[in-house]
Formats: sequence, C-alpha cells, structure tokens
Amino acid sequence: MQHKDKLKLPEMKLLETKGYEIIASWLAAKEFKPFPYQEETWQYIINGESGLVNAPTGCGKTYAVFLGSIIRFINQNPGHYHSRKNNGLQLIWITPLRALAKDIGRAMEEAIAELGMSWRVGIRNGDTATKERLQQKVNMPEILIITPESLHLLLAQKNYPAVFKSVHLIAVDEWHELLGSKRGIQTELAISRIIHCTSQPASLWGISATIGNLEQAQEVLLKPIPQKGRTVCANLHKEITVESIIPDEIETYPWAGHLGIKMAHKLIPVIEQSNTTLIFINTRGMSEVWYQTILNLAPHLAGAIALHHGSIEQELRLWVEEALHTQKLKAVVCTASLDLGVDFRPVDTVIQVGSPKGVARFLQRAGRSGHKPGDISKIYFLPTHSLELVEAAALKNAIEEKIIESKEPLLLCFDVLIQFLCTLAIGEGFEPENIFREISSTYCFNEITRDEWLSVLHYITTGGNALQHYDEYKKVEVEDGIYRIRNKRMAMRHRMHIGTIVSDSMMRVQLMNGKFIGVIEEWFISRLEPGTVFTLAGRNLELVGIKDMSAIVKPSTAKKSIVPSWMGGRMSLTANLGDVLRHTFTQALQEDVCREMKCLAPLFQIQQDLSHIPQYHELLVEHIADKDGFHLLVYPFEGRQVHEALSALLAYRIGKILPITFSVSMNDYGFELLSDQPIPFDSENAKLLLSDQHLLADIQKSINSAEMASRKFRDIAVIGGLIFQGFPGEQKKARHLQSSASLLFRVLREYEPGNLLLRQAFTEVMDQQMEELRLRNALQRIQKSDIIITHPVRLTPLSFPIIVDGLNRNTLSSERLEERVKRMQEQLNKAK
Repeated sequence: MQHKDKLKLPEMKLLETKGYEIIASWLAAKEFKPFPYQEETWQYIINGESGLVNAPTGCGKTYAVFLGSIIRFINQNPGHYHSRKNNGLQLIWITPLRALAKDIGRAMEEAIAELGMSWRVGIRNGDTATKERLQQKVNMPEILIITPESLHLLLAQKNYPAVFKSVHLIAVDEWHELLGSKRGIQTELAISRIIHCTSQPASLWGISATIGNLEQAQEVLLKPIPQKGRTVCANLHKEITVESIIPDEIETYPWAGHLGIKMAHKLIPVIEQSNTTLIFINTRGMSEVWYQTILNLAPHLAGAIALHHGSIEQELRLWVEEALHTQKLKAVVCTASLDLGVDFRPVDTVIQVGSPKGVARFLQRAGRSGHKPGDISKIYFLPTHSLELVEAAALKNAIEEKIIESKEPLLLCFDVLIQFLCTLAIGEGFEPENIFREISSTYCFNEITRDEWLSVLHYITTGGNALQHYDEYKKVEVEDGIYRIRNKRMAMRHRMHIGTIVSDSMMRVQLMNGKFIGVIEEWFISRLEPGTVFTLAGRNLELVGIKDMSAIVKPSTAKKSIVPSWMGGRMSLTANLGDVLRHTFTQALQEDVCREMKCLAPLFQIQQDLSHIPQYHELLVEHIADKDGFHLLVYPFEGRQVHEALSALLAYRIGKILPITFSVSMNDYGFELLSDQPIPFDSENAKLLLSDQHLLADIQKSINSAEMASRKFRDIAVIGGLIFQGFPGEQKKARHLQSSASLLFRVLREYEPGNLLLRQAFTEVMDQQMEELRLRNALQRIQKSDIIITHPVRLTPLSFPIIVDGLNRNTLSSERLEERVKRMQEQLNKAK
C-alpha cells in the first residue's frame, strides 16, 4: 500500500536540534569535528529526505549516514532516547560483503555505547548463527546490518511487514559495488517492498566512494522514492601516492605474468618498513603462489603474514581480519575479498601486483591505506610484465584527471523478479496489482509491460506454456486474489537458494581428520588424480579422494604443487583505463615523461624500429610471418572481453572472403589471428572488415550464440528457480546442472520461443558477455582512426605477450612453455 501522507518531516535547523548538540559534544570530546558534507547529510536526514553520499575512502561516509539516523531519532524522542525499551528496527544497513558487517557493527556499537544509548546492533548474513537469527525474530535490534540475500530471506518470513514498520532509514553501503549487478536488482526490489511497509515515509541513502556516473547511480537507487533526491559530495582531497617498483632489467620482450614473481624480493623491504601492508593479487590462485614465495624469501615473517581470499574457510578469514585490527600481522596477501569498506587503521601501505584492470578498483585498494581523513594513501605498483609500467603511468594520469569508471544498471532481469515474487509468496503472499505498481517503480523494471508482467505471473503459477504439464513448475497458488506458495517442501527449497550469485559447484576441502581447509571449484578438483598435490590456504595438500561434495586431503611436503585456478579469474581492462592507456602510449618516445615511461624507452625503441607505436588516433595492425604460420595482430586496447568478441567477428568476416581457419589469442592490449596461410587484411578492406554495420547479425554468426546463451541460461534458470541445485552437502554437479539447463533451453526454444527467460539469456550474452555496446563504440572509434598496417620481420614487444598467451592455451605444460619462451626471448634479443 502507498502511504496516504507523503508530507516530509518538519524542516529543522541542524544546529538547533538536541540530537546535533549531543553528537557535536561527543565528537568534540574525541577531538573530532564533523566535515561540512557530513553536516549537510545530517540536515537532509532530519528533514526526512533521501540521497546519495559520495566521498573518498576513509573520510567518514559511514558516520555521515549512521549519525544522521541517530540525530533524527534523538530529535523525535528527546526525553527517552536513553530508554531501555525496544524501539523496533530503526535503521537497515545493506552491505554487499559479509566482511564489512563486523567492522561496521563494531564502529556503530562503540558510538552508541559512548552516547549512552540503548540501541542494539544486529548482523544478518550467511555466517549468522541460527540462535542469533531466532533472537532477532523475537526481538529485532534497532540497527540491522544485512546482505541483500539475507534481506530477501526476511521478506520470506510470515508477518515481515511488522518487522519493517518502525524503520525510518535504509542505507545501502558501497552502492557502486552493487550497481550493475543482479545483487543490485535484489536490493532495488527489496527496497520497493520495505518502503511500503513503514508507518512513516522512510529515508533512503546510498553510500559510494568511486563511481563515474554518480547522478545515474542516485537515480537508480532512489527511483521508488516519490521525492527528488539529494547528492552530497565531499569536497575533500584524498592524497594518493603511487610508486612503481621498477625491475632491475626491463624485458624488451615481456612475458605476461612472468616478471612479477622474479621481483618478489623487492617487496620484503616495503613490508618491513611499514606497519601493516595489504598485498593485492588479482586471482586466488596467484595469491597462493605469492604467499608461499614471500614466506620462502623471508622465513622470519612466518606467523606475521597471512593469506585472505574467498575460498578460505570463514574462521580463518575472520581471524585474519581481527588480527589486522589488533596489529598482530605485518602483511596480508589478499584478493578482492578485502577490496571494500573494511576499516583497518593499522594498514599504512598497499601493494598492487599486476594490473588492477580499472581506475576505480585501484583507487579503492589504495584507500585501504591511510584509512582516515588527512592521511596519505600510499600504494606500490608491481608490474607482472614490462608493459604494465605503461598502465602505472596511465593510472597516475587517470587519478590526476579524476577519470573513474561508470557502472551501467541492468534492466528487465526477469529471473531476479521471478525469484522475488516466489520469496513474497512464501511469506505473506502478494496481491499482483500492488506488487506490479511497486516493482514498476524501480529503475530495473520501470519499463516492464503489462504483457510481460502477465507472462511472469503465468510462469510462476503454471510453469508457462512449455512446462505446464509438470507439477514442480506450478509453484504459486492463487487464493482470493493472493498469490502464495503453500507447498512446504517447495518453500524450503526456495529459501535455500535465494540469491543471484551463481558459480560452479564448490567442493569442501578437508583433512582426513575432518578439519575444514576451504573450498575449491568442482571443475578444478575433478581433473585431479588421487596423489596429486595442490595448494590451498597457503598449504600443500595431497588429494586422497573425493567423497560426496568433499575433497579429502592430507598435508604434503612436496616442493612442487598445482596452483588452483578459479573460473572468472581473468578480469578485463575497463573502457576508461583503455582510453587513458591509448593516450599514454602517445607519449612513448617523448623526452619529458614520467619515470615508468623512461624505463621502457628500450622497449619502445624496438617497437618503433620493427613496427610502430600506436598514437591515440591510430589503430596498429601487424602482419608477422614465421615458422608457426601467419600472424595478424590488432591493438585496440579495449580489454580482453571486447577483444574476444572482436577477434571472432574479424575472423568470421575474413572467412567470408576466402575459406580460412584461425586460432585466436588475446590480452588486454590486442588480439591475434593465426593461420597457416596469408591473411587477407590490408588498407583497402580494413575499414570494411572493422565496420559496425550489420554488427548484431555478424556477431551472432561469428560465435556459437546458441551455445553461449545455453550456458548463460543455466545461471538464469538457477536464479529463476527452474533448476534446483540440491540440498546442502548434496549439491548437484555442475555438469548435471548444465545438462538440465540445456534440456530446458532446447524445450523452450522449440515450444515457447517467446519465453522471457530465454530472451533474457540471449540479451545477457550480447550485453554482458560480448559487451555489444562497448564493441560497437570501439568499432565506431576505429572508423575515425588511421589504421596503420606494418609487416615486422620478427615478433615485436607488443605482439610477444599475446603470442605467448596463445602458446599457453595450446596445452603446453608450464615447464615446456617456460623453456620455449626463454628460447624465443634469447633468439629475439640476439636478432636486435
């Protein structure tokens, strides 16, 4: 139901309120003074307004919203804010990461205790104990810090509107991290429901650090709120110092990823001279390698260095986080698991190993150090191959010019909507007209048509036209106009799989005595034979066998082990960083350049002598012939994901000129087409082959779009409840899920081609996997550029890492690959 009274709270002057006086006195006692942006936010909150707070990491964004909520409550309850009575849930704090909850909760509890208030802070996520959840159900705390998934689980409870009745503020922390994801849509839908349960209009505030499209981010979040929002930007300059770790010798023929480990010894002095250091590695597998390498180089750090990533068991992760707070650790090797929001004050240094792939991610990680106002954030950049020093220079330029990535919101994700409706049907049930008005007020579903809505209702009640003969798809029943799920088993299965994070099945890794080590993806472990040694959580483990969904292991003293790899481990360069990179390459041979570019002068000179250094308005294409065949190398600097689509497109279009077979490899800078015959790409047909005309049709022909959509459909089917993943400890294997999804995909294509989830699968392949919009923009840019075609007599510095990447994926063992690359480098260096 809509609120009848849409009037805002009476406007008050902040300085004249009791709540402000109490907060100001408390801060003054701690020798703190609020920033103007914090006071501005407090004023809007006590006036009952909504908005988005944007400020650099470590500048008090949490207090800007949290203390505003406290001030508003004290103003409304001036006589009994100390009272021990149960005030009901006042503030919902939505956070994307479990790791943030404990830290935020600790800061809030400290402030509440010092203010003499009786408010309680509760945490609700997948790690919350059953006993604590039951206590919350009986007696809800005033503040609930919660993940989007756990918030939806609350909506699946009976009488949930009573829980949210007293809420006066909803805060969404790290909104930039949720925006553009299905978890963000989960958040939008939950908010659209909760604001219609409150007894008075609730304020809604987003909190964001680094994001390019700030106005759009605010619009997406506040779309369901019937009032104009406020954007509060902190006019604070957060000083960030970026220092590159320069190799002793620049490889003029760089091998991607190879240089980093050779430079690991340079990190030891940085670690020792710092109080605490976070070492960010892009992938879980490489974080294991770096942890072992640092320990081997500096055995005295044993016990003072730890490893943190998402596959390590929870107890160890929590210990690492606590040890960081209490300064028991000298360094932590980590992945994106420590990217966000966690306030580790002792951290004064951050090291980024390899390309961060984006400006925002780099800034976020830099902000982990010097995490308080006025402190300098210091970040070291260690390249994993020579050319990444160009990225270091580009990152410096981007930070100076404040070029930060945008996050594009997703639209019409029907799988998330279907899951949401089933969640409501488990709880109180829903009236379709009321819920239609609510969900169509969100940004994601603002353009949903009445026919699409009726199709969704038809699907959840009957299974749709193609599946109506199977009872398991008839989930929702209609009673007196209310849509409900009555089947208890169906309701239980749905609760267990609320969420939008879909990955390959994870297997528990445990010792023979039952001790839990962590988790690993099923696809990786299923390839190993018993007796194989692999690394996890910094330990070498020998696989004994597999039982159900557990890998049984024992400790191993073997010096050689396999490093696990996780699906999705290869991030792609963002459009912003790609653009700055193209600008930075333009400066390659100039004299007045930064330290990083000066170091690369020998490499640039070889590139220029053999071929060309692409300028900002140019696209470089190289034809190289050698004993392996004919190489066509193209350098758009658009990131691996765009290059994957562009290489397939170009291969398809060249194949229309003459029958030809290619093998393809790529990195973030460019891609290679390799054939056993000359490749017909020249100045006469270049612009035509790289045109955006007929792009959609050509992409669909150049890739197996049906197969890609079938695999994308698997995730959609899991989120939308078409496929049950299994009970805890009995999860279905990934290949069985894919088999079920493929069967459903074929059935729907044949018998219900207009199915919304089917349509969504093809849309997601084009928009997300193939990045059609970014690909089109790249092709349009290329059309306006000069295409420079060269014919080098041997491999160039730019081509070398791409060609090595192709060798790597042609199933050469790592040892054979290393030997071959070294021989190639020696031959090329001799040829100089």
